[in-house]
Amino acid sequence: MPPASIGTVPMLQDDPVAKVEQILGYTFNDPQLMRLALMHASVVDDRIESNERLEFLGDAVLGLITCQRIYELFPNLLEGEMTKIKSVTVSRKTCAKIARQLGLEDLIMLGKGIRGRGGALPHSLAAAALESTIAAVYLDSGLDAVCRWLVPLLDESILRAHSSGHQQNFKSVLQQYAQRQFQTTPEYILIEQKGPDHAKTFRVAVRVGGTTYDPGEGNSKKQAEQRAALLALRALHIVEQHESGIVRFIDHNQPNGSTAPEDQAPAADDRSPSRQAPEG
Repeated sequence: MPPASIGTVPMLQDDPVAKVEQILGYTFNDPQLMRLALMHASVVDDRIESNERLEFLGDAVLGLITCQRIYELFPNLLEGEMTKIKSVTVSRKTCAKIARQLGLEDLIMLGKGIRGRGGALPHSLAAAALESTIAAVYLDSGLDAVCRWLVPLLDESILRAHSSGHQQNFKSVLQQYAQRQFQTTPEYILIEQKGPDHAKTFRVAVRVGGTTYDPGEGNSKKQAEQRAALLALRALHIVEQHESGIVRFIDHNQPNGSTAPEDQAPAADDRSPSRQAPEG
């Protein structure tokens, strides 16, 4: 399954399928498959006419290709480490990032009010656009046709996940620290949730060893908890986050900290984390 570059196909004006063909460097034998892949349930009378079935299939194809690439790239990794890398690579966040990189989120057909402020899609909808596109190409021409454009994008995410000791699971890192230092587990506190059901935002704070840290915000409770954990880890000087978003573990035995670059994490907040006063 060798990586391949995304090619170029002439694009017709205002035709979403033609735009996808140009992006992927692939011409559909049955363009209706790609039209269906861009059809969100909010714009059809019957959900069977939406992209949800393609999303289901595309998720499985994505998982297969990801597992094969991890197997090929890292012949010495054990199953547990391979599973951790896969979980990051096929996550909603990573899939949404790839969809945005390709421009798919701008082409999906949605009902009014679905897009958030600035026209951005929630991670789940952007990720679904990628998965349904994968399925459309797979049904049209098979696995190799998908691999030609998807593998170079996946490899980038796989290699980033492998280079990261935390695989973006800051909650797990914080829990290990709390158990080691305080013989307890972190407590996550929902501070606020707001917005309509399709575009909710959550603010969550975490309490560790009697101290509550600045809250993190996200489009899901899980994402907000991860960002809250990252803020706590930064305040505890376990990790540092550069302006680029890169997170590094701080090696206190090294004068300049860890030298191995870590994965790019979601920005937890614009401000530096500050530890609040211990609660009485």
